[in-house]
Amino acid sequence: MLNHRIRLLHELVEFMARERPDSAALLHKDASLSFAELAAEVEAFASQLCGLGLAADDRVAVYLPKQFEAVIGFFGAATAGGVAVPINPMLKPAQVAHILRDCNVRFLITSGQRCKQLAEILGQCPDLNSVILTAGAEGLELPDGLASHAWDDLREVAPAPRHPRIDADMASILYTSGSTGSPKGVVLSHANMVAAAESTADFLKLSSRDCLLAVLPLSFDYGLSQLTTAYYAGGSVALIDYLLPKEVISAVVKYGITGISAVPPIWNQLSVLEWPQEAAASMRYLTTSGGAAQRSTLQRLRASLPDTDIFQMYGLTEAFRSAYLPPAEIDSRPGSVGKALPNVELMVVREDGTRCAPNEPGELVHRGSLVAQGYWNDPERTAQRFRRAPGQPEGIPLPEMAVWSGDQMHMDADGYLYFESRRDEMIKTSGYRVSPTEVEEVVFSSGLVAEAVAIGVSHPELGQAIVLLAHPASDDGVAEADIKRYCQKELPTYMIPAHIEVNTDLPRNPNGKIDRATLRRDYAEFFTQPSTE
Repeated sequence: MLNHRIRLLHELVEFMARERPDSAALLHKDASLSFAELAAEVEAFASQLCGLGLAADDRVAVYLPKQFEAVIGFFGAATAGGVAVPINPMLKPAQVAHILRDCNVRFLITSGQRCKQLAEILGQCPDLNSVILTAGAEGLELPDGLASHAWDDLREVAPAPRHPRIDADMASILYTSGSTGSPKGVVLSHANMVAAAESTADFLKLSSRDCLLAVLPLSFDYGLSQLTTAYYAGGSVALIDYLLPKEVISAVVKYGITGISAVPPIWNQLSVLEWPQEAAASMRYLTTSGGAAQRSTLQRLRASLPDTDIFQMYGLTEAFRSAYLPPAEIDSRPGSVGKALPNVELMVVREDGTRCAPNEPGELVHRGSLVAQGYWNDPERTAQRFRRAPGQPEGIPLPEMAVWSGDQMHMDADGYLYFESRRDEMIKTSGYRVSPTEVEEVVFSSGLVAEAVAIGVSHPELGQAIVLLAHPASDDGVAEADIKRYCQKELPTYMIPAHIEVNTDLPRNPNGKIDRATLRRDYAEFFTQPSTE
C-alpha cells in the first residue's frame, strides 16, 4: 500500500495531508475539512496542548458528541505525545468521574454545557489540570485550581514542541465494562491502532473513493476504527449522532456513503425502512458486530441493498478487531462470527491451553499485533485476561502475551468460529458491554433497595435486555417506577433496565448468594413470550 511507512496514529492524517491534501477527510452537517485542513488543525492543537504544559503520556479526555473538535482533540492528543481518552457522550457525571479519576486525566475537552453538568464531580478529580471548552462557557464556575480555556482562544497560547513518540508508546485508552466492578481502561499503543486500521482496510478493500458514515460513538473501538481505517486508505468520514434511523439513510444519500458499521439493534431498525435508489447505489459494504445479527434482518438488508457486501464481524476492545465473515459465506455458514483478520491468529483452547479439536468448545484466545497493553493501573485484572500465548516455546524469556477473551466458541475445520457462550456474566445490550455490578451499584446508591441484581435476557431487537430484580430497603416497599426514574437520572440510556421487578424473595444458592443462574433461566424467554400486560 502507498502508506506502508505509517507507524504512529497521527501519521494517518499527516501522510494523507501530503499525498491527498485537497481530498475530503471529515464531513459534519454542511461543513467539511480536507486532509490538509485537518492536519493543520491537529498540528496546531497539539502544539497548543504542549504550550499548556502537557507532558509525555498525559491523558487527554474528550467528552463531546461527534463534531470536528472531537476528532481534532483525539488526534491532537496523540500528536502532542499525550494519550487520547474518548468518553461516551451518553455517560452521566458519575461514570465520567470514574474515568477521569481512574486514568488520572490531566486535560478535559468538552463543551460549556456539559462541563456545567460535571461541575459537582470535577473537584473529585485531583489530577485534572485544565478544561478546554468548545462553546457555552458563560456562567460556568470551576473548582479552585482548575484552569479553563476556550477552544477559539487557544491560538493565543504560545506553542511548544510536541513530545517524540515511537509505535510502542500509548496512543489511547478506551473504557470497556467487565463482568464485575467499574469499567476498565484498555491501553492501546500506536502500533495497535495502526495495525488494526491496516488489517481492516485490507479485507474491506477500502480506497480513497470510500466515504464511511460514523454512526457509533468514537469511544467504542468499533466506532473509532471508522476514522483510523478510512484514513489508512485515504477515504473520508462523515460524522452523525445517531438519533432516528431515517437520519442514517438521509446521510447516506447526502454524503454518498459507501460503508457503514453498526451493531445489530441499529441494523434491525434500518432494515425495515425503505432505502432509496441513491442510497442503494452508493453503498458498497456494511458491517455488523457487537452480537449476532438476526437472519431476518440480514435478509431484509440484502433485499434493499442487493449490490452491498455484508460483513459479519467479531471483536473485543482488548484486541480492537478479531474476526470477520466474508459476505459469500453468510448463507453457507449460518451463525458463524467468521475467521481471523489478516495478521491475526485466533485459537480455541482448553483449560490447560492446549488447542481444541475442530468443533470442540473452548475459550477463544487472540494473538498478534492488535493485542492491547493491558488495563490501565489494574495489574490484577490485566493478569486475568492478558496471559502467555498458547504454544510459545518455553525458551523465550519474555513470551508474547495474548488476550484470553472469556468467550466460549468452537472452530470448524476451515477456521470459522461459532459462538457458544460467555464464561462471565457480562450483559451485551445494544452493542454495548454492560457490567451487572455497575448497574447494581447505581441502584443501591438510590437508598431505595436493600438488594438488587441485574441480569441479561435475550431480546429480539437489543441482543440482550437488562432485567433488574430488587428487594426493597423499607418494609413499606418501593415502587418500580421510582427505581426506574432514578435509573433514568443516573444511568446512560443503554444501561437503563428494560424491566424492573420488586421481589422480596430472591433465589439464593447454598452459599447464600443470589442465584443469578436460576434467575437467567427463569427470565430466559421473558421478552420473547407474548405480553400479559
